Amino acid sequence: MSDSATADARTGRASGTRAAGGDGSGGAGGATVAIGLAVLGALFFSVSFIANRIMAVDGGAWEWSASLRFLYSLPIFLAIVAARRGVRPVLRALRANPGPWVLWSTVGFGLFYAPICLAADLAPGWTVAATWQVTIVCGVLLAPLLYDDDRGRIPVQGLVLSGLILAGVFLTQFGHGGLSWEMAGGIAVVLVAAIAYPVGNRRTMELAVAEPAGTAAEGGEPEGTGPAGAGLDTFQRLLAMSLASLPFWLLVALAGGLRAGPPSGGQLATTALVAVCSGVIATSLFFAATHRVRRHPLRLAAVEATQAAEVAFVALAEPVIASSAPPGAWAWTGILAICAGVVLYAFAGRGGGAPDASREASPDVSRERDPARR
Repeated sequence: MSDSATADARTGRASGTRAAGGDGSGGAGGATVAIGLAVLGALFFSVSFIANRIMAVDGGAWEWSASLRFLYSLPIFLAIVAARRGVRPVLRALRANPGPWVLWSTVGFGLFYAPICLAADLAPGWTVAATWQVTIVCGVLLAPLLYDDDRGRIPVQGLVLSGLILAGVFLTQFGHGGLSWEMAGGIAVVLVAAIAYPVGNRRTMELAVAEPAGTAAEGGEPEGTGPAGAGLDTFQRLLAMSLASLPFWLLVALAGGLRAGPPSGGQLATTALVAVCSGVIATSLFFAATHRVRRHPLRLAAVEATQAAEVAFVALAEPVIASSAPPGAWAWTGILAICAGVVLYAFAGRGGGAPDASREASPDVSRERDPARR
């Protein structure tokens, strides 16, 4: 059940013209906007791969690189949501389903980013970024296990394009000069992250849709950014996930302190940059993009595929910024294959069919003011 359909059922504010796809999840224009948001998010997220590698080379503990990003991001999300009068709905959502929120937030944030930081100790950032693209294939293949409606079908076209991207990943690794035990370990932990991220993202998306975000405040006005019962918006979901995964990050920080001592000043500053660029900007853009196309399996796959653009961004920037070894000819061939898959996914996503209009409903106009969904 979609959050917009829930909102319409409870508020009666459906719009017939928008029901055909003008809500941002339907129509070629909505798919284009979602893909554009996701590519922009990939640009900001690429900062993580470069910064994590720099901190690893400088001797920074991966536990601090991982936990500090989320410890920095939490007050930022709290300030954003508080300014939009949306904190109480988040707390109500967490109280209503504490177990699922903690579980899937730990999967989507903890088991995603901690392995990414650990992998930075084992391989250059551009190889980690390339291996990370397996998450695109995971998002497609895991859909039947996550949904019992139309979203659970595996789009054949998307699977073929995911195969092209996966072939590019293998070429990139081949171009790195073979597979050492250290490299194999890096690949293994990235694979854990590649599975955890789409699972956690999609599960918490369902939890956010199910939670009422706009029950009346003391003054009688709706609280939060959406209409009554419309669910948590992007920033509220990110705050909920940050709070729910906090125990995991405190344990990771404790482990880092016991193993390597306190973080250096340079690591504190670098993780602050990562928190803003990757933890806040990139994650908000990507979550907003997936929310727009959540009812269209192929378009959702297309948006998730745009993460492959991170490989090109990192491969071009890391040798300049971090003075690391640049990709070779085979690696660049793989990167080009990945980028080709992204472009083809974008065109396929524009042409993906919309769901039955009778099942579509528009979100309330007030939700269009959500800056994360523009």
